Amino acid sequence: MTMDLGLGLVLGFSALGSAAGSGTAGMAAIGAWKKNYVQNKPAAFMLVAFAAAPLTQTIYGFIVMNTMVGLALQGNDLWGIGAFCGAAIGLSAYFQGKCAACACDAMGETGKGFGNFMIILGLTETVALLVMAFILGILGRFAVV
Repeated sequence: MTMDLGLGLVLGFSALGSAAGSGTAGMAAIGAWKKNYVQNKPAAFMLVAFAAAPLTQTIYGFIVMNTMVGLALQGNDLWGIGAFCGAAIGLSAYFQGKCAACACDAMGETGKGFGNFMIILGLTETVALLVMAFILGILGRFAVV
């Protein structure tokens, strides 16, 4: 029994994007909190939501990977699907983290705009959701009944 490289690639690239995105947003949250503490203002706990947003893309990569397992066990070569889907999902997470970092800065400074910022984070997440949905549809066509 051999496993396909695509299984590791889809999860790995998704997780790399999540790590980079949440790390970037987390650094911005810490910076915003520091500014609040220096000014003796309350620090908004809601910034944690911004820093955590890119983590969901790892779950999407895991869902795609689990769907690919059966096809890989049948001997299908899925590295291309894994690489490109994982890269797309990971880039969505990375750029969502960059948007979240800007949101942390803005909300830390003003204390306003949480809903608007979450909408933008949702838009960047949509790319990962669409990639996952479309590839699950394609992979479903090749599943053995």
